[in-house]
Amino acid sequence: MDDLHKPFNLLILGASGVFGSRLAKLAAQEAGIALTLAARGLSRLEEVAAELDGDTPCVALDRDAITAHDLAEFDLVVDAAGPFQSSQMQVVESVIAAAVPYLDLADGRDFIATFPRFDEIAQGAGIPLITGASSIPALSHAVLDRMVTGWQEIDHIRIGIYPGNRAPRGLSVVKAILSYVGKSVCVFRQGRWQDISGWGMTHREYIPQIGKRWASVCDTPEQDLLVARYSPTQSAEFFAGLELSVLHLGLAAFAQPVRWGWVKSLAPIARPMLAIAKWFLPFGSDSGAMTVRADGKDAGGRDIQRLFVLKADTNRGPYVPVLAALAMIRRFRDGELPPAGAYACSGILDLNDFEGDMQKLGMEWWIVDTPSELADGANTPAGHEQNRAGGIDLEVASI
Repeated sequence: MDDLHKPFNLLILGASGVFGSRLAKLAAQEAGIALTLAARGLSRLEEVAAELDGDTPCVALDRDAITAHDLAEFDLVVDAAGPFQSSQMQVVESVIAAAVPYLDLADGRDFIATFPRFDEIAQGAGIPLITGASSIPALSHAVLDRMVTGWQEIDHIRIGIYPGNRAPRGLSVVKAILSYVGKSVCVFRQGRWQDISGWGMTHREYIPQIGKRWASVCDTPEQDLLVARYSPTQSAEFFAGLELSVLHLGLAAFAQPVRWGWVKSLAPIARPMLAIAKWFLPFGSDSGAMTVRADGKDAGGRDIQRLFVLKADTNRGPYVPVLAALAMIRRFRDGELPPAGAYACSGILDLNDFEGDMQKLGMEWWIVDTPSELADGANTPAGHEQNRAGGIDLEVASI
């Protein structure tokens, strides 16, 4: 920092949520940060503050009614509230008016697609506005940048997120998923854009050290951003899966009325759906994973496949979406401001920016070549790259 005696004033919106509370916990451990927590209601927010040090200021703020006056004293505003699929741009407009840098964990496709409309005004104000500082696209693109370095061509990209059933889940996440279930999702596959039913293309994926998980197509900004950044010739797909068959396939069944046009969206039943999901919390596991796979041609023109797996046990999975925001907060605190403008958090962070935090949190990650040549449960071959906790032998297999 330029002035070690001046604290960096950070505001986290949605700090009482599943992701916001975890970001707050990590940010509170960082030196030189004066943290303020904000959410619509104070009760849960004060519980989060009590888990930190008890002295962290808490403010009741409605992100859809926030003003520049609410934000003027801060050096950075981080929006971790969501769901961004139905979010207004009130926070973005307010940080611009207050001339305060902004960061969010957005995963809404339309939200991120339209975000660059603020680019010119953000440049004029001299502030960076960065969206998508989360698992996607910040972490996924950092992984891909390392995996495909030197390749002549990228043909297929497939990204998957598979939380353990015992992982905490919040209303915003449920609303985000239900916003597209059964609706038409535009996906780049077989070399062209196609409309696929949201939560369709349901199948089983094998994930090393995790096992088989259900997977269905999701509507995320990744489909657009992957094609724009990496120009795959054949496909750029994103899948997610619920661990328990009854929940994953049950959601697929609930999608049918939307597909048939009987109901417009499942989002209005988010609360009862969340309640149902909580009935099943005692079942399944706490093991979650994120996978990134790329197929293409290496520097010599040979076919190549690479697979990245991030494994998070004991409910560490909900920390994964906040690691990019944490890395960006450090940069802002240290005076390493990104360029002014409004853009997605793609190509800003390197995988190195995540490694220390993943190791500290006890997560494991590894990258292997040619996973399709390996049988399920095969031993890890020589020449792979890995980072592991506790000296556990790793296994890899085709997904």
